[in-house]
Amino acid sequence: MGSTVEDLLAVLPADRVITDQDLLAGHRRDEADLCAAGTPLAMVRPQDTGEVAATVRVAAAHGVPVVPQGARTGLTGAANAVDGALVVSLTGLNRILEIDPAERIAVVQPGVVNAELRRAAAKEGLAYPPDPGSWESSTIGGNVSTDAGGMCCVKYGVTGEYVLGMEVVLADGEILRCGRRTVKGVAGYDLTGLFVGSEGTLGIITEITVRLRPSAQDALTMVAVYPTVAAAGRAVSSITSAGHVPSMLELLDRTHLRAIEAYQPMGLSTDAAAMLLVATDTGDRAAADLALIAECCREAGASELYVADDAVEAQALTSARRLAHPAMERLAAQAFPGGRGGLVVDDVAVPRSRIVDLVTGVEEISARHGVLVGVVGHAGDGNLHPVIVVDLADPSSVDSGRVVFDEIMRLGLDLGGTCTGEHGVGLLKRDWLARELGPVGMRVHRAVKAALDPAGILNPGKVIAPD
Repeated sequence: MGSTVEDLLAVLPADRVITDQDLLAGHRRDEADLCAAGTPLAMVRPQDTGEVAATVRVAAAHGVPVVPQGARTGLTGAANAVDGALVVSLTGLNRILEIDPAERIAVVQPGVVNAELRRAAAKEGLAYPPDPGSWESSTIGGNVSTDAGGMCCVKYGVTGEYVLGMEVVLADGEILRCGRRTVKGVAGYDLTGLFVGSEGTLGIITEITVRLRPSAQDALTMVAVYPTVAAAGRAVSSITSAGHVPSMLELLDRTHLRAIEAYQPMGLSTDAAAMLLVATDTGDRAAADLALIAECCREAGASELYVADDAVEAQALTSARRLAHPAMERLAAQAFPGGRGGLVVDDVAVPRSRIVDLVTGVEEISARHGVLVGVVGHAGDGNLHPVIVVDLADPSSVDSGRVVFDEIMRLGLDLGGTCTGEHGVGLLKRDWLARELGPVGMRVHRAVKAALDPAGILNPGKVIAPD
């Protein structure tokens, strides 16, 4: 047996194996700040399932860790390298293998970008609804591995609800096919569901069969402006408790409104404490449905309501929401120049009846510690993203940011929520996952991990903290 790299070169084309240190440095981490990243031994860029399997077999023979990566748009450190690992970049597996309009399914490789699948489905009069904020760059493999959500989740649900089957390379290099292509199917354990959200710790996904829907009907979009974030939260609770089902119900606080307007001016109300972005995609019924939602917004204390005049204006408002993260990155960079500005992105989901308690609690935590925290998120399904701004060069700022992060996580759990609604666990939330699941839940998680990856080579240290 030669070295790991020599054995890789014996089973893969030479251009698949990257050892250049500058290239490796660019693939050490995802977009999460405050998460450790190691130095990989090499990066492999496979082009098909067979090459992924060959890579894993070599890694298993040498006992070398394997860290799968997609577009590295994650916010929890799940794609971060560990020292001496093989980073497996799946962006080369980027083909849409099939779209079947009759069965309303698509079969794709993991490196397909979310937006590419959505556009391809639209040509067939179909829709792939999951739409994370990074939809123009994040890949389906990464979306599945983290069970990503997005702005449409309030009506259409998260990624896992659309995954029917998959092909997975296991820790010994064997190839598993699980799931189905049929509308119904309950044969055996739900192995497909097991791999959804597993963040590369149980296997490497190399093919995914997803469910498609008929394209949505025409939509109407409305903005509701509020003098307090709590009032916006009350509107969300009122809308959902009344049984209304918008296709989008997003909240942006003043910090985000100002950051977005500074990043790309579009006339957002920067004096408002909060704004709700609401849409209904029910065609001929959209105006009536939106009117009922508007009444809930008024009763909660909206100071202004505005319905987009046309699809172009509606798209501009939706695009503004998608700019939230890059706008906050620029805000942090301007607040702490010289590469010092960092963001710690929380991902708390609570029962929708507790939205007001969450947003008021986050405001209190922010004020008490003197740390800037902007709140944005998918209010319609109780999933908010408090975004904490820190100075990465100042240990006291970083420590304060961590304290604020932890207090927000604790608040979310105390309100009956969860430590992650859509971003996953990665490195950032391992301890909070353990608190949420408890000792029995963690024992079951460790047993599953040990059964599928007994040597612990697949994305080690992610999701489950080492013993």
